[in-house]
Amino acid sequence: MIPNGTLELSADPTGIAQAADLLRQGLLVAFPTETVYGLGGDARNGEAVANIYAAKGRPSFNPLIAHVASVEAAQRFVQWSDQAEALAHAFWPGPLTLVLPLRADHGVSSLVTAGLDTLAVRVPAHPTARAILTAFDGPVAAPSANPSGQISPTTADHVRAGLDGRIAAILNDGPCGVGLESTIVGLAGEPTLLRPGGVALDQIEHVLGTELHHHQPGGILTAPGQLQSHYAPDSPVRLEADQAQGDEVLLGFGALDCDLNLSPTGNLTEAAANLFAALHKLNDTGRPIAVSPIPSVGLGVAINDRLRRAAAPRDS
Repeated sequence: MIPNGTLELSADPTGIAQAADLLRQGLLVAFPTETVYGLGGDARNGEAVANIYAAKGRPSFNPLIAHVASVEAAQRFVQWSDQAEALAHAFWPGPLTLVLPLRADHGVSSLVTAGLDTLAVRVPAHPTARAILTAFDGPVAAPSANPSGQISPTTADHVRAGLDGRIAAILNDGPCGVGLESTIVGLAGEPTLLRPGGVALDQIEHVLGTELHHHQPGGILTAPGQLQSHYAPDSPVRLEADQAQGDEVLLGFGALDCDLNLSPTGNLTEAAANLFAALHKLNDTGRPIAVSPIPSVGLGVAINDRLRRAAAPRDS
């Protein structure tokens, strides 16, 4: 536990400088990205990375994403390719993570990669995240800032509810805009969708000019977010529900009479931004959660991926 508790920093030059200094000391700082709040630690510092796993209660066989300030920064750690260049040009900064072979001189802790010879790397679009990364001038390993397997945090209050006293600081800059974690694409071999997320599959395939392969469930974990049970509320979740049953609360989509609606107009971008905050709110009721159908097109693919993992049997 942190002796004096978890600090809350403002997203101003003073707070950003303080956050970067804490990272240099090997301490952990939660900060906003456009997707969710991340729990940051120096990706080159094995002790700092070990403390990320400990704070989250995350299994160490589950790799982490290294966040960097620019394409040039990413190229210091991974072997670049024409496909990486095309996707980075189209979607960075933004909610897309690329998994690429490590350079021989990468200097990243093996705990970040879970011992693999690849690294997941991303340039976030959130101005505060980019300011911290620029001030720190190094790779920051940053999974979602929540206890492992639970609902991802889209506000500083969500972070504090799960990690207060376990991390040095939270840099508070309001709610996250995208609300879903980044899409992860593997480029160490054939281009492969490792996790759907904030960039839709068809957009990526359009840029690459080819269809992506898909990660097979139950295979070796090559990227974050591949555990069967993940993003899970404390209460049971039932999917494809037309209406609530018994004591359930209903999470709706579109024109539907429900307890909480992800997007009354059926807008998938709005639904993605609201998903985790809605799950937090319904989880606080202590009642089982029913979720109405959401179309599996565009961002709906990523939304349904998160909901299936939230509803899956809990990993022991």
